[in-house]
Amino acid sequence: MSATDTTSVTPAETDVAEVQARLEAAGVRYALAGFSDVHGRLKGKVVPIAHLANMAGGSELFTGAAVDGVPQEINDEEVSAQPDLDRVFVLPWKKDVAYFPSTLYTEGKPFEAGSRHILQRQIAAAAELGLKFNLGIETEFFVLDDGPDGPTEVSDRDTAEKPCYDLTTTLDNFGWLTELVEAMDELGWDVYSFDHEDARGQFEIDFMYADALTMADRVAFFRLMAGEIARKHGHFASFMAKPFADRTGSGAHFNMSLADLDTGANLFAEGDDPHGVGVSEIGYHFIAGILRHAKAISAVIAPTVNSYKRLVRKGSTSGSTWAPVFVSYGDNNRTNMIRVPSAGGRVECRAADISCNPYLGAAMLLAAGLEGVREHLDPGAPHRENMYDYSDAQIAELGIGMLPRNLSEAIDEFEADSLSREVFGEALYNSFIDLKRGEWESYASHVSAWETERYLKFF
Repeated sequence: MSATDTTSVTPAETDVAEVQARLEAAGVRYALAGFSDVHGRLKGKVVPIAHLANMAGGSELFTGAAVDGVPQEINDEEVSAQPDLDRVFVLPWKKDVAYFPSTLYTEGKPFEAGSRHILQRQIAAAAELGLKFNLGIETEFFVLDDGPDGPTEVSDRDTAEKPCYDLTTTLDNFGWLTELVEAMDELGWDVYSFDHEDARGQFEIDFMYADALTMADRVAFFRLMAGEIARKHGHFASFMAKPFADRTGSGAHFNMSLADLDTGANLFAEGDDPHGVGVSEIGYHFIAGILRHAKAISAVIAPTVNSYKRLVRKGSTSGSTWAPVFVSYGDNNRTNMIRVPSAGGRVECRAADISCNPYLGAAMLLAAGLEGVREHLDPGAPHRENMYDYSDAQIAELGIGMLPRNLSEAIDEFEADSLSREVFGEALYNSFIDLKRGEWESYASHVSAWETERYLKFF
């Protein structure tokens, strides 16, 4: 949080009465106790601000069986949302409401299958090693209008085959776009760049990294905020991974580093660089752990049927999808799953898309990276070449793994990898597999317009 942030409570101010007094002075009338379901969608209840103390004590109860990915039976004790008083967001577009990211509890202890608690467990595992996990997540998304023949771009000039960085259409979208950027800065997020992305109707907003829990809270809230502000201007925001077959998809690149828990020093930026791509030895161990478990991680960071239509080599009129298909790493080379940007000192996972649950994605990546650190794994030589130029046969000869081709393959990998059960816990591990297998089976049995157009009168 910035020193000038007036809508967030500083970490030292965790006394409920102080928090309530500050919010009331700012005009807040209602408080939301919110949490993410397995999809990363926010759920919650609303209380008048006078009842904040009750909410802080866990008064807001939820029937888990009514929410995707909260593996409970209807006879189980409800989960309660325990608000994090240090990370409150006053809604910039509705300033009489404050949102509190919350951790789910049941039977007097954190709920094992709660997304936020799953990340907190891995953060604690890092702390046991004297490490802090810092994270930045790039937000790519579409903002569109509903047209009579389907979704259309907000700007009628947004027609180029290669619209990336186009200033004319960026300015055409300044109404909703700058309101969103200013809202993010009002919350103390420190936006440092935003632009028109590679697809028509697509945008990216980049803001400063933070500790992983803060960043996951922000990205989960960002999707709500962006959707509400776009709607206020008569548009809609989409966080679908690849809404259009001929355009690039929306990533959520995870930029990761480990810091010394006591000093805050970036450990990926200090020490020897054995492979010469811009990170220290511990950074390579971290990369190697992610590569070891990359296929299972894919099910979490690319969690939908649609996600795998983004993770392809071709599929964009601009000439590239900018998305990885190989389990590989390299320097400032966007054709690898793991990239070390030119400034060094961090590693970027490019396989994640904006539809993922940021808590679960961060937890899987951190757990895998910590395994690499503990076991001093070596990722081998980096790939500096254009990985898209290789054929599948050449990739096989080189011994490079491929990311899953579809959600079904990804879930098979998730189920087979012991890390998945370790990170998710038994209940959510099983629930996630069942939910995603159901999604795949529903998709596989659906008869699409493509099929009827191709086959109905063909034979």
